[in-house]
Amino acid sequence: MLVHLPQVLTPDEVLHCRRVLEAAEWVDGRVTAGEQAQQAKRNLQVPEGSPQARELGELVLRALGRNPLFTSAALPLRVYPPMFNRYDVGMTFQAHVDSALRFVPGTGVRLRTDVSSTLFLSAPEEYEGGELVIEDTYGTQRVKLPAGDMVLYPATSLHRVEPVTRGSRWASFFWTQSLVKEDSQRRLLHEMDKSIMQLRAALPDDHPGVLGVTAAYHNLLRQWVEM
Repeated sequence: MLVHLPQVLTPDEVLHCRRVLEAAEWVDGRVTAGEQAQQAKRNLQVPEGSPQARELGELVLRALGRNPLFTSAALPLRVYPPMFNRYDVGMTFQAHVDSALRFVPGTGVRLRTDVSSTLFLSAPEEYEGGELVIEDTYGTQRVKLPAGDMVLYPATSLHRVEPVTRGSRWASFFWTQSLVKEDSQRRLLHEMDKSIMQLRAALPDDHPGVLGVTAAYHNLLRQWVEM
């Protein structure tokens, strides 16, 4: 399931992120890649644990906490601390699948990567190339979103970042361990949740149709959830 989340960050928050990142240290992005991905990855990252990464990571997490669409689509149990990368001219990340497990630095916490996220911090007109290309259930999806918008997609998906040919593409990226591991089940629950919202907008909350669909949603969630 691929989900576009518009305006996760406000324009002021995007501007703040850019100002902080402009003053940050950038290192070779291969430092956080697995052995196979190191051969495919050519970009820059802000070091995990740096003051800038911690500050902006908290900002992103607060934004996710106020975003009901993220909760509905990802059903988050744990979110890996957001990281920040950039692709300058000639940089790319060839086709790969994200590692199944990530260890949160300095905590001993292990996280299963069910859902991948890219939060765009550069406006589309600031760069050429750099599209996130995802091999989704419904075919190949090319993603290039406004600054502040985010895309969610299964971490099991084969995906790549096209070479940047002009400008620079900045983004935050991270993973979520979902309460529901299977993408097909998350997709169904997300579609049901959207239908519930539509029914509640059109009918009283105690209408039998609203109550029935809501009950089915929670009973499926109860059956599929992993804590």
